[in-house]
This record gives sequence, structure tokens and C-alpha cells, in this order.
Amino acid sequence: MGLGLLADPLSVTMLLFVTGVGAFIHMYSIGYMKGDRDFSKFFLYLNLFVLSMITLVLGDNLLVTFLGWEGVGLCSYFLISFWFSDEANATAGKKAFVTNRVGDWGYMVGMFLTWTVVGSLNYVDIDAKASTISGVTATALVLLFFAAATGKSAQIPLFVWLPDAMLGPTPVSALIHAATMVTSGVYLLVRLNPLLLQAGWANDVIAWGGGITALVAATTAVAQHDIKKVLAYSTISQLGFLFMAVGTGSFVAAIFHMVTHAFFKALLFLGSGSVILGMSHEQDMRRYGNLRKYMPITAGTMMVAWLAISGIPPFSGFWSKDEILGGLWTWHGGSFSARVLWALALLAALLTAFYMTRLIILTFFGSEKWRDPVNLEPFDAVPALAGAHGDDDDAVVVHAAADAGDAADAHDHHGLTVDHTPRESGWLMTVPLIVLGALSLIGGIINLPWHSAENLSRWLHPVLAAEHEGPAGIEVAGLAAIATVGALIGLALAYLIYAKRRIEAAKVEPELFARAWYIDWAYTWFSGGPGRVAWDAINWFDHHVIDGAVNGAAAVAQGTGRVVRKVQNGQVRSYALGIGVGAALVLGFVMVRMTW
Repeated sequence: MGLGLLADPLSVTMLLFVTGVGAFIHMYSIGYMKGDRDFSKFFLYLNLFVLSMITLVLGDNLLVTFLGWEGVGLCSYFLISFWFSDEANATAGKKAFVTNRVGDWGYMVGMFLTWTVVGSLNYVDIDAKASTISGVTATALVLLFFAAATGKSAQIPLFVWLPDAMLGPTPVSALIHAATMVTSGVYLLVRLNPLLLQAGWANDVIAWGGGITALVAATTAVAQHDIKKVLAYSTISQLGFLFMAVGTGSFVAAIFHMVTHAFFKALLFLGSGSVILGMSHEQDMRRYGNLRKYMPITAGTMMVAWLAISGIPPFSGFWSKDEILGGLWTWHGGSFSARVLWALALLAALLTAFYMTRLIILTFFGSEKWRDPVNLEPFDAVPALAGAHGDDDDAVVVHAAADAGDAADAHDHHGLTVDHTPRESGWLMTVPLIVLGALSLIGGIINLPWHSAENLSRWLHPVLAAEHEGPAGIEVAGLAAIATVGALIGLALAYLIYAKRRIEAAKVEPELFARAWYIDWAYTWFSGGPGRVAWDAINWFDHHVIDGAVNGAAAVAQGTGRVVRKVQNGQVRSYALGIGVGAALVLGFVMVRMTW
């Protein structure tokens, strides 16, 4: 087995959207990061990140993929904690790194088991021998690699690192959430699709894990006030859709939605970065309002992304998300459990339209809340980075988190002021928004639900052992209509609550949702409570029992040596006496034995 590269339809598809979206994020970053004292180091990390992802998707075996897998994990740590002088940023980077190590355990054990069973880590060999692997072994392999994907692609219970990842620079958030790290888990499972076909109920675990993640993350996004946290939980929810597609054998639908999601999620994050700059790094949407008047390009392009992720035709997200929903409808022959999972996914899709409409209304419509002195008082503890625009073309940014002292001298304000007026970002940042907006609008053409237009399906066919057949004919139109109505209901509810204020917003933003179902809190509580007690007990046992036994054995050996070495005095007479006494004792023992 060598360290080779594999260029096939799947890896080329991944390569094209990773480098394509990544290129626009790089262009955006020139404007966003200009003025940062670590400007060159940022691009070093950013390019290393993309290189690691390219290695991941082009590797011809599990080991090369693992090199890229660990590379994106390391680069995410560098970039999330890029402004590490802020303790919250440093902690977020460490949290991402440690959480992903849990998933990496599954990858490594799965790789070891694959070598034992197949005798090779090469994807071609694995595909060739997949049908000969027993169902139990295939199930174990798939569950191990699913554990790995759960960490990288932020699924329950390992999704807690991704919301905190938004503390890094916004271009990093866009790269992680759209084109690199979080897509790697889905890619790995699709790459191993022949194994999944032999894995039986492991596919149900993948599908239901994705469904539960999609719903939990969607409900959480409903109650977030930080614009980037809304998008972070949105990413987790959309990744849940991808896992549902993988678990149901709809591999083309998974890749299709991965590509379209890269377009509109990169646009949403980059657009949010433009808004944050325009609002002097304020991230709380409750201080926004009517920004479409001052930032028309950012507003227009983000609205395209909003309609795409909401599943409104003819935007790209409508085609890809409906393909996943169709696969769920016919999964297991349309069984009851399949219909329940489909309903769960439909509810998550409705919530997606709801919270994204909420984001758009609070940000671009309504009153200019940033002009009201009352709204300048703190709401919740929201991480904020102080900074300032330079000229419109360059959008010079000085980040206080990089160096609080230097930044304080470089700009006139730290956050919002009553006389603050937002303005549009420069062309280096708006051009990527426009291009990604166009892709979010027309991206669905790569796999429209007509046989002659299923370009992506035909392209990926050689690398897929099988593909789940979704609904056909009138059933497709009916399911698409239901999904569209659901999205429109989500839009209408958000409009009534946040634009017309017919319903109090607090009623749909419970603390349970705001705290992400207390999952992260539970980890923190366990780590600081029972987990700490257990760790202290293990430490005591290790120190007193394990180390005590080892040290005790050493002390006995040392004491015995002190006694025994006294007979090693170098005197022949002593040695002769010892031999004589020993011979006498042996002779006496023999004589006693003979008398018995």
C-alpha cells in the first residue's frame, strides 16, 4: 500500500466545490482581515486548511485520508483560536480539538479493523471485498466510521464544538461550515458506500442520528440572538439532513445537498461578516434593523441564500433538500418508521425557514434599533470583536482580539454608538457575495429531478455500489408541494412574530432552545462534577495503588539487594564457607528425605 491519490467522480466533485468556494472565501478574507497584525499567518493557516481538505478528498486509501483528516482538525484549532489573546477564543479552539479527538478514536479503530479484515486500506480493495465481509463485521466498521464522522461533521452527541467555532474570524467560519471540515464526515461515509450496503441496521443509526440532530439544532437556532450562532446551529441541522440521506442510501442526494449547502452557507456566513463589520463587530441581532437601506448588496445576496436554505423554488436548496425528503419517504419501502423520520425532517425544514426568516427580518427590516440608546445596553454576554472600517474599497479591519492595545489606538469606537451609521463593505467582500448568490440561485441545475437533467447522478454512478430509488411521477410533485408549503408556513410564522408582532417572540424562544437542550451544559456539569470526582478517584488509585505497587516492588528489590550484596565481599574464604554450608544443608535435606 502506498501513499497515492485517487481522482474519480466523487473526489473530483469534492475538489471542485472545496477549491471553488474556498477561492471566494480567500478573496473575501483579503478585505476582512486587512489591518490585522497577523495577516500573513492567517493566510498560512487558511491555505494549509484547504490543502489538508484536498489531501483528505484525494487520498486513495484510509491512511492518506486520515492525514488530511487530522490536518483539517489541527488547522481548525489554529484558526478558531486565531485571536487567542481572548480566553474565549482559545477555549473554543481547544474544545474543537479535543472533541474531534473523540471521533478520531472511531476512525483509527475502524482503520485497524479494516486492515485486519480486508488486508488493505485502499478504497479500491475495500470496494472489491465489501460484499465478502460478514454483516456483523461490516456493521462494526460502519459504526466506527460513523463515530468518526459524528465528530468531524458535528452530529449529536459531538456537535458541541461547532457553535463555539464561530468565535474565529468569519471567513474561517465560512470555510469550516461550508467547504471543508464538516463535510469530511459525510464524504468518508459516501466513499465507503459499498460497506454501508452490507451494514444492515447501522444505516438506521446513521439516518436517525441525523434526523434527531437536524431537529435539535433547528429548534436551538430558533432561540439564538448571535447572528453567527444561528448560522452555526443551522449548519448542524443541515448536516443532519446529509446524514439522513447517507443512512437511507441516497448518496447522490447527500452530495447534491452538500454542494448547494456550500454555496448558500458560505454566502450566509460571509454576508453575516459584512453585517458584523458594518455594525462595528456587534453580533446581537436585537441591535440590528433596517440594514438593507445601508448595505443593499449584502442584504440582497443574503436574501437569496435565505430563500435557498428555506427550500423555496427555484433556488438551489429546494431541489437538493427535496431529493433527501423524497428518499426518506420511500425508505424501507415506505415503512412507518420511514414516514416518521420523513415527518421529523419536514418539521426541521419548516423550522429552517422560520429561523432564517427571523434572521433576515431582525437584521434587514424593522426599526433601526442601533440608533436607540436603550439598545446599546448589554443584553446577554455575546462575544464581540472591536474593529473599524477603513475606506470602502479596502474595508480595513483592526481586530481588538488580536491585540487589544494596538486596536484601541487604531480606531475611534469600541462597539455601537448612537450616531453610528452602517455602510456597505468594499468590493473585495461584495464580489464573492454576488457570485455565491448566483450559485445559490442556479446551483440546483446540476441535478434536477428529470432523467435528462440528472447530471450529478450520472456523474457519480461509477463510484456508487447502489443508489436508493426515490419517488417518481406525481408522487415527486406532491412531496415537493408539501415541502414548499411547509417552508412557506415557516416564513409566514416568522413574519407574524417578528415583523407584525402578532405573537410574543419569547413564547417561541424558550430557555430550553436557547441553551441547546442543555447538552453542552450537561457536559460541563459532568466534567466539573461527577467527572471531576471520578478523575480524582482514578488519580488517587493510580498514585497510591498502581504507583504504590510498582514502587513497593522496587523497594523490596532494593532492600533485598542491600542485604544480599553484603555476602559479595570478595574474600575467597567467605565464598568457600558459603559453599560448604550450602553443601551441608543439601546433604542434610537428602538424608532427611531418605528416612521418610
